[in-house]
Amino acid sequence: MRVLFCSRRFFPAISGMSVYAQNLLRHLVAAGHDVTMVSQYRGDKAGTRVYGGGPPPPVPGVKVIGRRSLGEERFAEAGGADFERDVDDMLSAILAEHREEPFDVLHAQYGYPNGWAVLLAARELGIPALVSIQGGDGHWVGSCCATHREAMLRVLNHADALLIGCESFAGEVVERLGVARERFTIVPGAVEVERFRPAPGWKPGAAADPVRLLYHGRVDRRKGALDFLEALALIRAEGVRFDATVSGIGPDYDASREAADRLDLPVRFTGYADYDAAPAVYHGGDVFVSPTYAEGFSNTILEAMASGLPVVSCRAVGVMDCLRDGENGLMVEPGDVPALAAALRRVCADAALRRRLAESALEECRRVYSWEAVADRIMGVYASLRGARPDTGFDPVLPVDSSCRFRAAPHLL
Repeated sequence: MRVLFCSRRFFPAISGMSVYAQNLLRHLVAAGHDVTMVSQYRGDKAGTRVYGGGPPPPVPGVKVIGRRSLGEERFAEAGGADFERDVDDMLSAILAEHREEPFDVLHAQYGYPNGWAVLLAARELGIPALVSIQGGDGHWVGSCCATHREAMLRVLNHADALLIGCESFAGEVVERLGVARERFTIVPGAVEVERFRPAPGWKPGAAADPVRLLYHGRVDRRKGALDFLEALALIRAEGVRFDATVSGIGPDYDASREAADRLDLPVRFTGYADYDAAPAVYHGGDVFVSPTYAEGFSNTILEAMASGLPVVSCRAVGVMDCLRDGENGLMVEPGDVPALAAALRRVCADAALRRRLAESALEECRRVYSWEAVADRIMGVYASLRGARPDTGFDPVLPVDSSCRFRAAPHLL
């Protein structure tokens, strides 16, 4: 089957979207599919600083087409980011590739702008479109302006198949945007269990003195980065000893550094860590802390579980589907800093608890969340769509709402 995969972010940009795309592409090639990826990337200083950026690297067996998101990079100009330009650019790239050799199915990662571009391409080419709905799609895209709300509604109601990571996330999208639940196929997140493994000599629950607390991922207040620092200040005031690291970059990197300085916290900020470096990052911690407010499905939590770390996180969309409080992790309410501090205090003090959580999480990760099983399910959806006529019963012209907050700060989208 000839597959077009339209990625929202790909390496060297570090995000769960990059990891998802890389692993899916690897399995598609291994299964014998002919795959082309069109991927947007930020080439400007501001975008690169937030995510990492630059053209996507080669992927074995995949034709990779990098498209610089010049419209998104115009966020500082009058009128803000021009997402419409980037949609047109992706659409043109897809149509040009199809003319050279027709695709059987189009698969977009992210509902807007990528899903909208793929929906328009499917309408023009007469082939089916599949869209993976990921974190930002459900949590905030569509709540910002009429343009993005209408785009998301058209994607959700007219894509020929929709993939989403978990039931709690599907429920949020259904409640917020009114789409029918039966539109979604649940395909959970996954982790490379061959890449992410416990460190050599690992003993579940063992820890350095003091215990090493690790935050790794996008440094973003919506991921709980600032809450983590506030909780550290609380446990330090109670005399709890700890070692703390914040790994990654993101929109609140500077704010997090400033908070650590203001609170006089001994926290290491290690900055950008590429995907190849990630296993060693996890091996440098004893407890993984992810006080996130919402996820599509958390790659970093799965990677930490596979690396043998006990996890402290939140009862949040996209987390409650893989963690159970007291069984394979500790969970608090999002934004509840005193409760987060109490959980950190508890996991620092209790080696038996750390051992139980780590053993349970590792076993479940290896059993349930392998990429082999997840990729097979996605390819099954491809097979079910092959030869189908796409849904074209939608208006291809969106309203343009210049008040959208993401036009001024598009890195949040």
